[in-house]
Formats: sequence, structure tokens, C-alpha cells
Amino acid sequence: MSQPSFGGDGFQTEQELRRWSAGVAAKAERYQVMQTEVARVSVTESDRDRVVTVTVDATGAVTDLVISDDAREISGAELSTLVLRTMRAAQSRITGAVAEVMERTVGDDPQTVAAVVGSYRDRFPEPEPEPERPTASTVDEMRLGRVEDGEEPPRQRPTRSTRPSTDDDPDDDWGGPSILR
Repeated sequence: MSQPSFGGDGFQTEQELRRWSAGVAAKAERYQVMQTEVARVSVTESDRDRVVTVTVDATGAVTDLVISDDAREISGAELSTLVLRTMRAAQSRITGAVAEVMERTVGDDPQTVAAVVGSYRDRFPEPEPEPERPTASTVDEMRLGRVEDGEEPPRQRPTRSTRPSTDDDPDDDWGGPSILR
């Protein structure tokens, strides 16, 4: 918005002041709309398995938290980590939502847009990516002992006795019939 030019005749100066005043009023109204719309920003995010769903407002405060019954299958520590990770993911999306509002309402003021969006980006950075879930192709088989590439793993020896069992076995230390039959 340009500044009024003063110094001409009285009528021209009055017209410039009115134009300038109307521009200031319109800009103030757009900023009020922007402020109202930013205050309404809300972001909901769920983890990959939908165990946790978190909703945050424009300030990053949690306004809703839903934990599914599937949470019973994970430890308390894992659940805590999942809640925090999901909350941070939701908070990081606030920046994009605010940027959309800013562009739509006061996009003709790039310095203000950049300052506000930058402030949100600083407060709510991108979270660490969720760790990969193990799959059959990413899980290595656990083996005891060392096996070289191309070498057959050693076969396990049978652990049960090959000797027939009898009730009156003289080597039986228990002195009675076997309970394993």
C-alpha cells in the first residue's frame, strides 16, 4: 500500500488521505480475518497403525487424544513414545495449515507471511520419521555359532535319549515309574 502524497491542493490531499485510510482499514480487516482463521486451525494425526490419534490446536496444545484398544498389545513405554511421536507429527503440520491461511488472507504482505510461518516452523519442527517396522525381508535370522557364507549350518543333535525306558531301569535314580509316559 502506498503512502498518501501530501503537498498538492487541499482537495487532492483530502482524497489521498481517504484512499490511504480506506486501504489501512481494509488491511486491518484482512489481518483480523487472518487472526481469527489461524486461531481455528486444528490438525489431527494418527500413527501408522491407528493406535493413537492426536488433535492439536494452532498453539500446539493437545485438544483430543484417542487411544484404541489395540494399545493393550504394546508396553506402556511404547505407548508413551507413540503418543509423543504422533503429537509432534500433528504439531509439525500446523505450520502448513497456518501458511495456507496467511497466503489466503494477507498474502500481499510477504514479510509478515514469512515471519509468522517461520515462527511456527521454529516452534514445531518436522518430527523424526517413524522407525521402520520389521518385515520378513529386514529381520535377520538369529543363529548360535558362526556360519560362513555358503556353508551349511550345523545340524542340531537330538536331545532325547535313544535308550529305551523301562520301569525297572537299574540306572534310574528316581526309583519309580517314569512320569513322562
